[in-house]
Amino acid sequence: MAHTKLATEVSAAAIAVPEAAIAPLPAAYVEPRWYAAYTCANHERRVAAQLAERTVEHFLPLYSTVRRWKDRRKQLELPLFPGYIFVRLALRDRLRVLQVPSVVRLVGFNGSPVPLEESEVEAIRTCLERNYRVEPHPYLREGRRVRIRTGALAGTEGILLRRKGAFRVVLSINLLMRSIIVDVDIADLDLSVPLQTW
Repeated sequence: MAHTKLATEVSAAAIAVPEAAIAPLPAAYVEPRWYAAYTCANHERRVAAQLAERTVEHFLPLYSTVRRWKDRRKQLELPLFPGYIFVRLALRDRLRVLQVPSVVRLVGFNGSPVPLEESEVEAIRTCLERNYRVEPHPYLREGRRVRIRTGALAGTEGILLRRKGAFRVVLSINLLMRSIIVDVDIADLDLSVPLQTW
């Protein structure tokens, strides 16, 4: 009888734990965000197929390029960021990605995954969805920064380049230190404020 009474008291005490005593989970742990998954070389498409089977939201940016050999030319679709695929998930679900063969890790610092800037990922998605001409470009730390004020990329910031009379903007995924370059119309750029130089 005493044991039953003690068990009841212990159960009641356990139930009576105030909610404030239960630490809330960090937002990054439960809220879906974009992360970069580092893959084995040339396995990006294979990883994308595996993620699709596991119904993990992912994004593998590709661009078209023509490779020339002595006797032929061939148009290829290649990753804009070789060795990386973007995944959108809450960190509590990261094993769904890390258990995929050919996924090495989620990019971050000191073993902790770091989310990508949403605006950077969305700018790249917009470029590809709207069929902008894009290609990889060396990562730039310095340059004349501009904001695109109209069009599908309105609000996007990048570094302005001018080549052969054409205006192009370099967009970056800063966590990866990787960039792409996209053709833009000068009329879409906000030049009403002085361009800043990094």
